[in-house]
Amino acid sequence: MTEAAEATLLAQKLAAVRERMDAACRRAGRAPDSVRLLPISKTVPVERLRAAVGAGLSCLGENKVQEARLKAEAMSDLPVSWSIVGHLQTNKAKEVARFASAFQALDSLRVAEALERRLEIEDRTLEVLVQVNTSGEASKFGLAPEDVAGFARELPAFPRLRVGGLMTLAIFSADAERVRGCFRLLRIIRERLRQDGPQEIAFDALSMGMSGDFEIAIEEGATIVRVGQAIFGPRTTSDAYYWPGAAGAPAP
Repeated sequence: MTEAAEATLLAQKLAAVRERMDAACRRAGRAPDSVRLLPISKTVPVERLRAAVGAGLSCLGENKVQEARLKAEAMSDLPVSWSIVGHLQTNKAKEVARFASAFQALDSLRVAEALERRLEIEDRTLEVLVQVNTSGEASKFGLAPEDVAGFARELPAFPRLRVGGLMTLAIFSADAERVRGCFRLLRIIRERLRQDGPQEIAFDALSMGMSGDFEIAIEEGATIVRVGQAIFGPRTTSDAYYWPGAAGAPAP
């Protein structure tokens, strides 16, 4: 398939996803522009991503820092920003500080400290979301709901981190109400932080919802949805590669 044909196909898939987003917004009485799409491009080759940019994408999300960095280097001639949405080890903070525009999985003060140090060296700031484990599953990273308030109180000490809100992955379940409960819990935590959290942080963003559940997430208040397979098609890499213990589960 030529790059032009690939771009046309991806544009059609993007339009279908955006229509589903708009329909979910209408059901929830929300403005369509209140929700941002973050396409998740993990395992998608650079050639297809170039076509995706041709179809109108300007931001992409990746789970693995090394994969994101290699793609960012290969596509440095294109106007694309990169968000890291997967768990980060402190030894990868240097790379994230160099090229990423956002990091959506902060759940450790050690990582916050490592990012702050590297961002100071790079003379950059970084948009950051705090990851919350709303499902209680051991396979998922993120803070326990009861630990979020205390963690949030520490964040003003890191001025290079532009903390904008919260992120979660819902429970891996075919039961829509159990999934909805995870999204609803994140929204409740956000509202509590707005009342009792540090005034320096707005906590506006709720990043929640993937290919199989983003419409439910929008109905529950998502401002960012992370969608991969509904745009780029099925992946051959097992989800256990990204979330140990989650083999066979739904993915972005």
